[in-house]
Amino acid sequence: MGLRVVKETNLSSVRLVGRGKVRDVYEVEDKLLIVSTDRLSAFDVVLPDPIPHKGQVLNGLSAFWMDKTADMVPNHLITTECGEYPEEVRGFADELEGRSMLVARAEPFPVECVVRGYIIGSGWKDYQRSGEICGIGLPKGLKQAEKLPEPIFTPSTKADIGDHDENISFNRVKDLVGEDTARRLRDKTIELYLHGSRWAEERGIIIADTKFEFGLVDGEMTLIDEALTPDSSRFWPRAQYRTGISPPSLDKQFVRDYLEGLDWDKKPPAPSLPPDIISKTEEKYLQIYRILTGKDLEYR
Repeated sequence: MGLRVVKETNLSSVRLVGRGKVRDVYEVEDKLLIVSTDRLSAFDVVLPDPIPHKGQVLNGLSAFWMDKTADMVPNHLITTECGEYPEEVRGFADELEGRSMLVARAEPFPVECVVRGYIIGSGWKDYQRSGEICGIGLPKGLKQAEKLPEPIFTPSTKADIGDHDENISFNRVKDLVGEDTARRLRDKTIELYLHGSRWAEERGIIIADTKFEFGLVDGEMTLIDEALTPDSSRFWPRAQYRTGISPPSLDKQFVRDYLEGLDWDKKPPAPSLPPDIISKTEEKYLQIYRILTGKDLEYR
């Protein structure tokens, strides 16, 4: 197993246009180059310790799902092959291979498109408090991690580094993007979730919830950013699933659970992770990649 870790990139030949919680984004001609680093964020705070191979898992899974869903919704992916990148970034192939994608520029919608098939996390907390999630009334008596009667669209705002996503109502989405676009975002989010869930369940994995981002490319609604990764989704092994608890997961919930047990106020700076937590997180990311794609990650 290779041990190369990429916490941050600095490609001198092209302009850096954004450094997010996990991704570094560069302007390349009229396109963007998105690099998935090994940074990990939790509670919207970037942790000091990277997770080996994490960026490769995110990049590989996003490309996998975008290929599988291209007939359902357009996406921004052009290529993940460094040899097909513009000349000015090919010299960074060692740093970019397996963890980058060249994409079309998009005008992002100001909404995180979250879909929940099971009641867990912040949705569970909202339900306990009000019996609702994002203004959607739910049946009484649901247990933690219980499957919902049908998936629900529970959008949120898009947080900057250090800020927290905030759940919003569907009416608020309509105010932000217009009623027609809001309905299309909701319907496509649920359609993608159901498609991914069927694929995962055939392989013994429950996708409890996930989030997508969309934008406009040449005036057309387009899937952007990432798709059904362990950063953006909760993946539960079906064999270990039961209601009433937060089930064991193959995603970054493992790190959140560890951090919840510490005396940390969830504000920067974040605490360092012990080596065993880093190692176990790495294995969970590699495992879900292997289960969903049917192949091992090619280490570079």
